[in-house]
Amino acid sequence: MRKRNEGGVQSFVGAGTVALVVACSGAPMSTSVPPEPTPHTRGAGVQPPDTPKHPVVDRYHGVAVTDEYRWLEDSADPAVRSWVAAQNRYTRGVLDALPGRDLIQDRVRALFAAEPPRYQWVEAVAGRWFVKVHRPPAQQPVIVALEPGAEPSSGKVLVDPNHLDGTGQTAIDWFVPSPDGTLLAVSLSRAGTELGDVSVYRVADGAKLEDAVTRVNGGTAGGDLAWAPDGSGFYYTRYPRVGERATADLAFYQQVYFHTLGTQESSDRYEIGKELPRIAENQLEVDGLGRVLLTVQNGDGGEFAHYLRDEQGQWRQFSRFGEQLIQAAFLPHTRDLLAITRARSPKGEVIRIDAATLDARAARTIVPAGEHPIVTDFWGERTLLVSDRDLYLTYQLGGPTAVRRFDHLGVPEPLELPLSVASFVGLTRDGTGSVLVQAESFLEPPAWYRLDDDGKRFTKTALADRAPFDPAPYQALREFAISKDGTRVPLNILAPKDLKLDGTHACIATGYGGYGVSLEPHFRASAGLWLEQGLLFVVANLRGGGEFGAAWHRAGNLTNKQNVFDDFAAVLRHLSERGYTKPQRLGIIGGSNGGLLMGATLVQHPDLFGAAVSSVGIYDMLRVELSPNGAFNITEFGSVADRDQFRALRAYSPYHNVPDAAGYPPVLMLTGENDPRVEPMQSRKMVARLQAVNTSGSPILLRTDADTGHGGDSKLDARISEQVDVQAFMLDALDVPVGPRGGASPH
Repeated sequence: MRKRNEGGVQSFVGAGTVALVVACSGAPMSTSVPPEPTPHTRGAGVQPPDTPKHPVVDRYHGVAVTDEYRWLEDSADPAVRSWVAAQNRYTRGVLDALPGRDLIQDRVRALFAAEPPRYQWVEAVAGRWFVKVHRPPAQQPVIVALEPGAEPSSGKVLVDPNHLDGTGQTAIDWFVPSPDGTLLAVSLSRAGTELGDVSVYRVADGAKLEDAVTRVNGGTAGGDLAWAPDGSGFYYTRYPRVGERATADLAFYQQVYFHTLGTQESSDRYEIGKELPRIAENQLEVDGLGRVLLTVQNGDGGEFAHYLRDEQGQWRQFSRFGEQLIQAAFLPHTRDLLAITRARSPKGEVIRIDAATLDARAARTIVPAGEHPIVTDFWGERTLLVSDRDLYLTYQLGGPTAVRRFDHLGVPEPLELPLSVASFVGLTRDGTGSVLVQAESFLEPPAWYRLDDDGKRFTKTALADRAPFDPAPYQALREFAISKDGTRVPLNILAPKDLKLDGTHACIATGYGGYGVSLEPHFRASAGLWLEQGLLFVVANLRGGGEFGAAWHRAGNLTNKQNVFDDFAAVLRHLSERGYTKPQRLGIIGGSNGGLLMGATLVQHPDLFGAAVSSVGIYDMLRVELSPNGAFNITEFGSVADRDQFRALRAYSPYHNVPDAAGYPPVLMLTGENDPRVEPMQSRKMVARLQAVNTSGSPILLRTDADTGHGGDSKLDARISEQVDVQAFMLDALDVPVGPRGGASPH
């Protein structure tokens, strides 16, 4: 499953697409009263548009819940489209009038459009590296073929979406080279939809073959592909075609098919999937014997089942949901499998499964559980890699990660890592018998490292990003806030080395807290924008993530979700109490599930910060499961069909807990009309509700982009435009004068 490979200030992982709409004819109407403008972020006298109320009442377990803005769920309704246009005009009237926009735009464009190449992903086979490279000012990354260790400039561009689509809206979802490196299968989608069709390119000359397979990737279950050992075709994930299922089910029921090169898609062979759950998310791997390993996740909650297709084409299941077998891999030179299981320890251990019996319960332990948990979140990252000689595991250290090396018997072997407090992702064989990994830290840009011939240390390759700003004046501090129930919550603070704790500094804080996804140390160009303007930048490691393993995740999902919001509130208090900042100079930023965090924090603790920016957020927790991707998230958030889960959802749902009158700091919410993961109606409804009740006079803004989706594959110009708006909004709201490169001092 190649579903969650996004970048940015926060990973956009979350719920929602099209929600069901309940019509209520003859309902009474009322309108919101526009707030008075405030000195900051007030624009040039513009006011938010009036929003009619059409109340609809739902009943859940005997509890009546009124929804005044249900009508805003229907994206196709001309009234909704008119309302969105009016909100965009209001938002532009405010944002375009903010001071210092020209300076901000110049600096953002200098960092984003003129930054050095970024080497985002590597797939290596048959002595050749295939690299996803972004070379600004190009709108989208390209795929380049390189000789191992060669200078990137010597590579040949194989697939260039900028050439395929002059609008810059076609993006590479993922790519998979054939085992001999002569062919490349690429999933491409457009305008943020993530609806990916696969095309096949010949590496020798870049020619596109006639083979084409549609609806392989999607914004709900992702998508994947694995080649047959002889390159004669590939196994792939397949969504239903129009007419095969009801329209409401076209984003579900992902199955596995096989495509033989040179044939029509209509003749592709069904393999497996009819018996899988509606919300199955599938990942494929093929070994040299032609066996196929299928890992199935039941939605986004972290439960897995595993199947093996043998040489005779028979599929055998060897783990079921709930049995805590997380990841599996082929063990070279044998027919056995290795797997990460949490059945014997919540921190995870590696077991060897006999191929003859496929009995995971009888499997012997190869690598026992240790002090730190093995990384077992499942968003397409390789956290277990088995090479011809060794196996490599990624461990979670509370936010930072580390890679450790063992032989095939599980005996630890020496391995020197190039960075200490860092993030290690993308473990892959390099095609020549060695191993590659990408490493970065908060102040060290990403680079791909290759294992030396002696296997004891990683050496930086030429695939190394260069920092678009100077990180030398800054430091990364790690502290712990104490949450409501006494839990120690890590926070990472990027700040000048000569920082004085006098409470005067403006500050940006972000968090996520969901799906077992860890906020690891990542180098962010956007963080440099804040640092250069004199702000601090803070990343919180909240419960719901995977920073301390499965227990940390469970402590922040389902009916425990409130812990995530309590953790973030504790972090915000810690920043003020320790003298880093004060509430009116503290801004919060998050997206998707992190947008839910922003919404809940806004409603529960509007006094702890001075401004909020929330991208593609989830706010109506009672309706989210009705949308396609929302159904995949029931295993993470819960369902209103369950009484206890409904009570928890209702208790924290941001949209349902906005009081009838309240004063809020400035708020900017952003969404993309083509978002397949979080339906834009979530932002529309939340903004309408906040605008109606806000008594502070601070602006509540909605920014809707007609040509983007969830954010990970937006074209460069769209990302620049968004970043300019976000920074101009936040600097004004936090009373930070815009300075040239190098920043202005807070006042």
